[in-house]
Amino acid sequence: MKNSYLTQDNLQKFIKSALLEDVGTGDHSTLAALPENVQGAAQLLIKEEGIIAGLDLAKMIFEHYDPHLQVELLLKDGDKVKAGDIGLKVSGSAASILTTERLVLNCMQRMSAIATKTYKLNQLIKHTRTKLLDTRKTTPNFRMLEKWAVAIGGGQNHRFALYDMIMLKDNHVDFAGGIAAAIKATQEYLKANKLKLKIEVETRNLDEVKQVLETGGVDVIMLDNMDCPTMKEAVRLIGGKYKTEASGGITEETLKDVAECGVDFISVGALTHHVKSLDISLKAV
Repeated sequence: MKNSYLTQDNLQKFIKSALLEDVGTGDHSTLAALPENVQGAAQLLIKEEGIIAGLDLAKMIFEHYDPHLQVELLLKDGDKVKAGDIGLKVSGSAASILTTERLVLNCMQRMSAIATKTYKLNQLIKHTRTKLLDTRKTTPNFRMLEKWAVAIGGGQNHRFALYDMIMLKDNHVDFAGGIAAAIKATQEYLKANKLKLKIEVETRNLDEVKQVLETGGVDVIMLDNMDCPTMKEAVRLIGGKYKTEASGGITEETLKDVAECGVDFISVGALTHHVKSLDISLKAV
């Protein structure tokens, strides 16, 4: 697993927590309706076109709940799929399959939606050098899987959380007394606490870009809610000295134009907070 947040420990913690939320004291519908020790099989049916994500996780969920379940993955995460495709087959205890069904589907439907949207947007800017980033606009307690889905769809993960990168947004700058004050205070904080974190600063206009350039000591300059002429001028002023990130209200319709301004990255919160679940079901066979 190439992303540092995707550890076996983190995934197992998520699965345990999610099963506790959903199963609680027991799946009484299944316990009531099924005779003990009934065996069965089911397959994951894809009902619409997209990019599949969460198959590896589905296998972990099934096997965590019941190590005796047999799971066969017929596709891999990141594959293009269409209606009628079968993603996996699972066999063993019918009760175990029924109890884990909803958690598997909830994860896979949302992850696949995010991977599909990420792939679609990436296709719009593939002729440029610009990379697509996600944000922290994620579902509480589901961030790890949403960022995993972005990576599966071909996007790049921005900082995972507040602890792994410094991002000085407009409110930080305003409360700190300006860009220079915010950057200098941050540098002193990192030095005092022996931390090595990248620093990104949000700018709202060309004057603020110039202030960052005059102050220095950062890694990324965010160009927030700028129109294309202003953004092109900002990129020219920065001249490759720092990485650039475009952000703020960027849509599917404007993404291509923004990428063609020459920025290194575009962050799009809608990758994770504005998607429609991919239609997937688990059917007994």
